[in-house]
Amino acid sequence: MRVLVAMSGGIDSSITAYLLKQQGYEVVGLTFVNYLENPNDPAELQFVRDAQTIAEFLNIKHIVVDIQQEFKTIIDLFVENYLHGQTPNPCVICNPTIKWNVLVEHADLFDAQLIATGHYARKKFENNRFFITQGADKWKDQSYFLYRLPQAYLKRTLFPLGDYTKDQIRQIASQLGLKNLINKRESYDVCFIKNQDYREFIKKQAQKNNIEIKPGPIIDQNGKQVGIHQGIPFYTIGQRRGLGIALGYPAFVTEIRPETNQIVVGPKDKATKQWLYVQDVSLMKYPEIKPGQQVTVRVRYKDKGTPAKLYPEDNRIKVVFEKPVFGVTPGQSAVFYEDEDVVGGGIISSFNENL
Repeated sequence: MRVLVAMSGGIDSSITAYLLKQQGYEVVGLTFVNYLENPNDPAELQFVRDAQTIAEFLNIKHIVVDIQQEFKTIIDLFVENYLHGQTPNPCVICNPTIKWNVLVEHADLFDAQLIATGHYARKKFENNRFFITQGADKWKDQSYFLYRLPQAYLKRTLFPLGDYTKDQIRQIASQLGLKNLINKRESYDVCFIKNQDYREFIKKQAQKNNIEIKPGPIIDQNGKQVGIHQGIPFYTIGQRRGLGIALGYPAFVTEIRPETNQIVVGPKDKATKQWLYVQDVSLMKYPEIKPGQQVTVRVRYKDKGTPAKLYPEDNRIKVVFEKPVFGVTPGQSAVFYEDEDVVGGGIISSFNENL
């Protein structure tokens, strides 16, 4: 069978291609070009050359697909969410709407029945449904980012790294003599932001679009001004560092009010939530949620999860936690788990009904 593999030039996707070839698949590598800050800088395309080098090493066909125009929607949404006081997770949106779309489209062009990525996750099939389950390496597990994948895409997707740990993948690369892969700096968080300086990235994007980011008041729980913030996009719920204030107690961002350009701070307990709403819900393991269904909910990627009950309400779901959760952030995803299986998830709504 022919399989189309997303290859970024990094260790995970490279070893994914290697493992599939070892298993007898005919492998075709595909590398996305999603964003170039400076298209005239040859260094920006080093990842493409790295992927091509690996493809040559594995003796597989390799193609490059420019998706910068499509990806612009992800960048625009990312900036817009921050400007509105939310903390987005672009991977969650990009995976089903762009990455898998392009993979499937090109798989069909190359008569590839399957597609594969280097995510640390696994796939199951029960009760006539495909769903994601956590990878063997719990620290690297990336199931959180994949809850929005529809059944048609899941059916055709392979996750070869799901049964491996990161150390095992490094060992395989070492045995193949691919030392450069082991030493290569890995990309974390947001793939299109260099050095992960999202504040500088947002500043530049806002300037391009003639959007002014204004400083404003930091207020306490009583509405008293206690400082000045540098702009709504540069803060997130639960943040403690970088506030530039001294209140006599550890102060955290408890609320962001873009409509009045205010940042609200308070003690840690004010930055916790007993419940939340999720919208734009995607279900995976089951076709529907039963009222009171017990799950474990992760409200960010590295969150260990908290037991909770789910209550469907129209087009959204209310999540009620067993105990208060710190740093619930509008714009992030709340992902529902049953043991290691992904039940589904949604985007955390703002607690401000005016937004």
